[in-house]
Amino acid sequence: MLDICLLGTGGMMPLPYRWLTSLMARYNGQSILIDCGEGTQIAMKEKGWSPKPIGIMCFTHFHADHISGLPGMLLTMGNAERTEPLLMIGPKGLTKVVNSLRTIAPELPFEIRCMELSGSSQVIGFDGFQIEAYKVNHNVTCYGYSIVVNRAGKFDPLKAERLGLEKRYWGRLQKGEILELEGKTYTPDMVMGEARKGIKVSYCTDSRPVEAIAVNARGADLFICEGMYGEPEKKAKAKEYKHMTFYEAAELAHKAGVQRLWLTHYSPSLTRPEEYMDKVREIFPQAVAARDGMSMELKFDEE
Repeated sequence: MLDICLLGTGGMMPLPYRWLTSLMARYNGQSILIDCGEGTQIAMKEKGWSPKPIGIMCFTHFHADHISGLPGMLLTMGNAERTEPLLMIGPKGLTKVVNSLRTIAPELPFEIRCMELSGSSQVIGFDGFQIEAYKVNHNVTCYGYSIVVNRAGKFDPLKAERLGLEKRYWGRLQKGEILELEGKTYTPDMVMGEARKGIKVSYCTDSRPVEAIAVNARGADLFICEGMYGEPEKKAKAKEYKHMTFYEAAELAHKAGVQRLWLTHYSPSLTRPEEYMDKVREIFPQAVAARDGMSMELKFDEE
Protein backbone atom coordinates (compact mmCIF):
# COMPACT_ATOMS: atom_id res chain seq x y z
CA MET A 1 0.00 0.00 0.00
CA LEU A 2 1.28 3.45 -0.99
CA ASP A 3 -0.11 6.57 0.70
CA ILE A 4 0.10 9.77 -1.34
CA CYS A 5 -0.60 13.33 -0.19
CA LEU A 6 -0.28 16.47 -2.26
CA LEU A 7 0.59 18.82 0.58
CA GLY A 8 0.31 22.00 -1.49
CA THR A 9 -0.84 22.96 -4.97
CA GLY A 10 0.56 26.46 -5.48
CA GLY A 11 3.29 27.76 -7.76
CA MET A 12 5.57 30.77 -7.35
CA MET A 13 4.43 31.88 -3.89
CA PRO A 14 2.40 30.52 -0.97
CA LEU A 15 -1.02 32.08 -0.51
CA PRO A 16 -3.30 32.23 2.54
CA TYR A 17 -5.42 29.48 1.00
CA ARG A 18 -2.78 27.53 -0.97
CA TRP A 19 0.63 26.15 0.00
CA LEU A 20 3.42 25.59 -2.49
CA THR A 21 3.54 22.33 -4.41
CA SER A 22 4.97 19.44 -2.42
CA LEU A 23 4.24 15.72 -2.52
CA MET A 24 4.63 13.26 0.32
CA ALA A 25 4.47 9.48 -0.06
CA ARG A 26 4.50 6.79 2.63
CA TYR A 27 5.38 3.18 1.99
CA ASN A 28 6.37 0.37 4.33
CA GLY A 29 7.32 2.67 7.22
CA GLN A 30 9.34 5.10 5.11
CA SER A 31 8.33 8.52 3.81
CA ILE A 32 9.41 10.30 0.64
CA LEU A 33 9.09 14.04 0.11
CA ILE A 34 9.24 15.56 -3.39
CA ASP A 35 9.94 19.31 -3.30
CA CYS A 36 9.88 21.46 -0.19
CA GLY A 37 8.78 25.02 -0.83
CA GLU A 38 8.05 27.65 1.78
CA GLY A 39 5.21 26.53 4.04
CA THR A 40 5.62 22.77 3.45
CA GLN A 41 6.03 22.20 7.19
CA ILE A 42 2.69 23.88 7.89
CA ALA A 43 0.95 21.93 5.14
CA MET A 44 2.31 18.72 6.63
CA LYS A 45 1.16 19.74 10.09
CA GLU A 46 -2.32 20.53 8.78
CA LYS A 47 -2.47 17.07 7.22
CA GLY A 48 -1.37 15.44 10.46
CA TRP A 49 1.64 13.69 8.92
CA SER A 50 5.08 13.70 10.55
CA PRO A 51 8.41 14.67 8.96
CA LYS A 52 10.39 12.37 11.24
CA PRO A 53 10.17 9.20 9.09
CA ILE A 54 11.15 11.03 5.88
CA GLY A 55 14.12 9.04 4.59
CA ILE A 56 14.29 10.45 1.06
CA MET A 57 13.82 13.95 -0.33
CA CYS A 58 13.69 14.54 -4.09
CA PHE A 59 13.94 17.95 -5.70
CA THR A 60 12.68 18.67 -9.20
CA HIS A 61 14.81 21.82 -9.53
CA PHE A 62 16.23 24.69 -7.50
CA HIS A 63 13.70 27.48 -7.91
CA ALA A 64 12.75 28.90 -4.53
CA ASP A 65 9.13 27.72 -4.59
CA HIS A 66 10.42 24.14 -4.67
CA ILE A 67 13.24 24.19 -2.12
CA SER A 68 13.10 27.31 0.10
CA GLY A 69 11.32 25.43 2.88
CA LEU A 70 14.23 23.01 3.34
CA PRO A 71 16.14 24.69 6.22
CA GLY A 72 13.08 24.84 8.43
CA MET A 73 12.13 21.28 7.54
CA LEU A 74 15.59 20.03 8.49
CA LEU A 75 15.47 21.86 11.82
CA THR A 76 12.04 20.39 12.55
CA MET A 77 13.32 16.89 11.77
CA GLY A 78 16.32 17.48 14.04
CA ASN A 79 14.11 18.69 16.87
CA ALA A 80 12.08 15.49 16.49
CA GLU A 81 15.23 13.62 17.59
CA ARG A 82 15.85 12.06 14.23
CA THR A 83 19.26 10.38 13.94
CA GLU A 84 18.92 8.25 10.77
CA PRO A 85 20.70 9.47 7.60
CA LEU A 86 18.63 11.46 5.09
CA LEU A 87 19.08 10.91 1.35
CA MET A 88 18.52 13.85 -0.98
CA ILE A 89 18.13 13.40 -4.73
CA GLY A 90 18.18 16.21 -7.27
CA PRO A 91 19.85 17.80 -10.31
CA LYS A 92 23.54 18.54 -10.55
CA GLY A 93 24.48 21.19 -8.00
CA LEU A 94 22.32 19.71 -5.25
CA THR A 95 25.19 19.44 -2.76
CA LYS A 96 26.13 23.11 -3.20
CA VAL A 97 22.53 24.30 -2.89
CA VAL A 98 21.83 22.20 0.21
CA ASN A 99 25.06 23.30 1.91
CA SER A 100 24.20 26.93 1.18
CA LEU A 101 20.72 26.60 2.67
CA ARG A 102 22.21 24.85 5.70
CA THR A 103 24.01 28.04 6.67
CA ILE A 104 20.94 28.69 8.81
CA ALA A 105 20.58 25.04 9.84
CA PRO A 106 24.21 24.03 10.43
CA GLU A 107 23.88 21.60 13.32
CA LEU A 108 21.75 18.54 12.76
CA PRO A 109 21.75 15.20 14.63
CA PHE A 110 21.65 13.23 11.38
CA GLU A 111 23.77 12.87 8.25
CA ILE A 112 22.65 14.24 4.87
CA ARG A 113 23.70 12.31 1.77
CA CYS A 114 23.25 13.97 -1.62
CA MET A 115 22.76 12.08 -4.88
CA GLU A 116 23.11 14.29 -7.95
CA LEU A 117 21.30 13.12 -11.07
CA SER A 118 22.94 13.01 -14.48
CA GLY A 119 21.69 12.26 -17.97
CA SER A 120 18.12 12.07 -19.19
CA SER A 121 16.94 9.40 -16.76
CA GLN A 122 18.06 7.44 -13.74
CA VAL A 123 16.59 4.64 -11.61
CA ILE A 124 17.37 4.44 -7.89
CA GLY A 125 16.43 1.20 -6.15
CA PHE A 126 15.31 0.85 -2.53
CA ASP A 127 13.89 -1.92 -0.38
CA GLY A 128 10.61 -2.83 -2.07
CA PHE A 129 10.33 0.16 -4.42
CA GLN A 130 12.25 2.36 -6.82
CA ILE A 131 12.37 6.01 -7.78
CA GLU A 132 12.67 6.80 -11.48
CA ALA A 133 13.94 10.29 -12.34
CA TYR A 134 13.51 11.74 -15.81
CA LYS A 135 14.59 15.08 -17.25
CA VAL A 136 11.87 17.49 -18.39
CA ASN A 137 11.92 20.87 -20.15
CA HIS A 138 12.01 23.95 -17.91
CA ASN A 139 14.22 27.04 -18.04
CA VAL A 140 16.64 25.38 -15.60
CA THR A 141 17.57 21.69 -15.25
CA CYS A 142 14.48 19.96 -13.94
CA TYR A 143 13.43 16.35 -13.30
CA GLY A 144 10.16 14.54 -12.89
CA TYR A 145 9.90 11.50 -10.61
CA SER A 146 7.98 8.24 -10.56
CA ILE A 147 7.61 6.13 -7.43
CA VAL A 148 7.21 2.49 -8.46
CA VAL A 149 6.33 -0.38 -6.14
CA ASN A 150 6.94 -3.63 -8.00
CA ARG A 151 5.04 -6.80 -7.18
CA ALA A 152 6.48 -10.26 -7.53
CA GLY A 153 4.54 -13.12 -9.04
CA LYS A 154 2.76 -15.71 -6.94
CA PHE A 155 4.63 -18.70 -5.58
CA ASP A 156 3.99 -21.75 -7.78
CA PRO A 157 4.13 -24.97 -5.72
CA LEU A 158 4.00 -27.09 -8.88
CA LYS A 159 7.29 -25.57 -10.05
CA ALA A 160 8.86 -26.31 -6.67
CA GLU A 161 7.64 -29.91 -6.79
CA ARG A 162 9.02 -30.42 -10.29
CA LEU A 163 12.42 -29.26 -9.04
CA GLY A 164 12.25 -31.90 -6.31
CA LEU A 165 12.61 -29.34 -3.55
CA GLU A 166 11.54 -30.24 -0.05
CA LYS A 167 8.79 -28.03 1.35
CA ARG A 168 11.06 -26.70 4.09
CA TYR A 169 12.97 -24.72 1.43
CA TRP A 170 9.97 -23.20 -0.31
CA GLY A 171 9.53 -20.25 2.03
CA ARG A 172 13.17 -19.21 1.70
CA LEU A 173 12.93 -19.06 -2.07
CA GLN A 174 9.62 -17.23 -1.86
CA LYS A 175 11.32 -14.55 0.26
CA GLY A 176 13.98 -14.02 -2.41
CA GLU A 177 16.80 -16.18 -1.05
CA ILE A 178 19.14 -18.07 -3.41
CA LEU A 179 19.81 -21.63 -2.26
CA GLU A 180 22.81 -23.89 -2.83
CA LEU A 181 21.76 -27.50 -2.23
CA GLU A 182 23.76 -30.61 -3.10
CA GLY A 183 25.76 -28.81 -5.75
CA LYS A 184 22.71 -27.18 -7.38
CA THR A 185 21.65 -23.51 -7.34
CA TYR A 186 17.99 -22.60 -6.88
CA THR A 187 16.83 -19.03 -7.51
CA PRO A 188 13.44 -17.46 -6.64
CA ASP A 189 12.42 -17.05 -10.29
CA MET A 190 12.48 -20.86 -10.61
CA VAL A 191 9.42 -21.15 -8.34
CA MET A 192 7.58 -17.86 -8.93
CA GLY A 193 4.99 -16.93 -11.53
CA GLU A 194 5.02 -13.85 -13.75
CA ALA A 195 5.39 -10.49 -12.02
CA ARG A 196 2.04 -8.89 -11.18
CA LYS A 197 0.96 -5.28 -11.64
CA GLY A 198 2.49 -3.04 -9.02
CA ILE A 199 1.78 0.58 -8.07
CA LYS A 200 3.08 3.64 -9.89
CA VAL A 201 2.78 7.35 -9.15
CA SER A 202 4.38 9.89 -11.46
CA TYR A 203 5.02 13.52 -10.51
CA CYS A 204 5.99 16.28 -12.91
CA THR A 205 6.02 20.01 -12.44
CA ASP A 206 7.59 23.05 -14.13
CA SER A 207 7.94 21.84 -17.70
CA ARG A 208 6.64 22.19 -21.20
CA PRO A 209 4.90 19.01 -22.40
CA VAL A 210 7.58 16.69 -23.77
CA GLU A 211 7.61 13.05 -24.86
CA ALA A 212 9.70 12.01 -21.86
CA ILE A 213 6.84 12.86 -19.51
CA ALA A 214 4.34 10.65 -21.32
CA VAL A 215 6.88 7.82 -21.61
CA ASN A 216 7.79 7.87 -17.92
CA ALA A 217 4.22 8.32 -16.68
CA ARG A 218 2.92 5.51 -18.88
CA GLY A 219 0.42 3.30 -17.08
CA ALA A 220 0.63 5.23 -13.80
CA ASP A 221 -2.12 4.72 -11.26
CA LEU A 222 -1.81 8.42 -10.47
CA PHE A 223 -0.20 11.16 -12.57
CA ILE A 224 0.36 14.46 -10.75
CA CYS A 225 1.19 17.16 -13.27
CA GLU A 226 1.54 20.89 -13.23
CA GLY A 227 -1.27 22.97 -14.67
CA MET A 228 0.05 26.47 -14.24
CA TYR A 229 -2.73 28.06 -16.24
CA GLY A 230 -6.37 27.14 -16.72
CA GLU A 231 -7.15 30.13 -18.92
CA PRO A 232 -6.83 29.05 -22.60
CA GLU A 233 -5.53 32.49 -23.59
CA LYS A 234 -2.45 32.00 -21.39
CA LYS A 235 -0.91 29.27 -23.54
CA ALA A 236 1.60 31.76 -24.98
CA LYS A 237 2.66 32.71 -21.46
CA ALA A 238 3.05 29.02 -20.58
CA LYS A 239 5.35 28.58 -23.58
CA GLU A 240 7.39 31.68 -22.70
CA TYR A 241 8.07 30.59 -19.12
CA LYS A 242 8.18 26.86 -19.90
CA HIS A 243 5.11 25.80 -17.98
CA MET A 244 1.94 23.93 -18.94
CA THR A 245 -1.75 24.65 -19.28
CA PHE A 246 -4.46 22.38 -17.88
CA TYR A 247 -5.22 21.15 -21.38
CA GLU A 248 -1.62 20.22 -22.20
CA ALA A 249 -1.39 18.23 -18.96
CA ALA A 250 -4.63 16.43 -19.84
CA GLU A 251 -3.27 15.55 -23.29
CA LEU A 252 -0.17 14.06 -21.66
CA ALA A 253 -2.34 12.01 -19.29
CA HIS A 254 -4.35 10.70 -22.23
CA LYS A 255 -1.21 9.86 -24.19
CA ALA A 256 0.40 8.09 -21.22
CA GLY A 257 -2.68 5.98 -20.50
CA VAL A 258 -2.71 6.83 -16.79
CA GLN A 259 -5.64 5.96 -14.55
CA ARG A 260 -6.14 9.41 -13.04
CA LEU A 261 -4.69 12.92 -13.23
CA TRP A 262 -4.26 15.48 -10.47
CA LEU A 263 -3.45 18.99 -11.63
CA THR A 264 -1.22 21.13 -9.42
CA HIS A 265 1.26 24.07 -9.32
CA TYR A 266 -1.35 26.72 -10.05
CA SER A 267 -0.46 30.31 -10.88
CA PRO A 268 -1.26 32.71 -7.98
CA SER A 269 -3.70 34.45 -10.34
CA LEU A 270 -5.68 31.20 -10.78
CA THR A 271 -8.11 31.42 -7.89
CA ARG A 272 -10.79 28.93 -9.00
CA PRO A 273 -9.21 26.03 -10.95
CA GLU A 274 -12.44 24.04 -11.01
CA GLU A 275 -14.02 26.57 -13.39
CA TYR A 276 -11.92 25.18 -16.24
CA MET A 277 -12.31 21.47 -15.57
CA ASP A 278 -15.23 20.71 -17.88
CA LYS A 279 -13.05 21.39 -20.93
CA VAL A 280 -10.14 19.50 -19.35
CA ARG A 281 -12.33 16.42 -18.79
CA GLU A 282 -13.30 16.44 -22.45
CA ILE A 283 -9.64 15.57 -23.08
CA PHE A 284 -9.11 13.31 -20.04
CA PRO A 285 -12.25 12.40 -18.05
CA GLN A 286 -10.39 11.24 -14.91
CA ALA A 287 -8.81 14.67 -14.32
CA VAL A 288 -9.11 16.47 -10.99
CA ALA A 289 -8.15 20.01 -10.00
CA ALA A 290 -6.22 19.00 -6.90
CA ARG A 291 -6.42 20.92 -3.66
CA ASP A 292 -4.07 21.19 -0.71
CA GLY A 293 -3.99 18.07 1.44
CA MET A 294 -5.61 15.82 -1.18
CA SER A 295 -4.56 12.25 -0.49
CA MET A 296 -5.05 8.75 -1.82
CA GLU A 297 -4.32 5.24 -0.61
CA LEU A 298 -3.11 3.11 -3.51
CA LYS A 299 -3.35 -0.67 -3.16
CA PHE A 300 -2.37 -3.63 -5.29
CA ASP A 301 -5.05 -4.95 -7.60
CA GLU A 302 -6.86 -7.91 -6.06
CA GLU A 303 -6.67 -11.12 -8.04
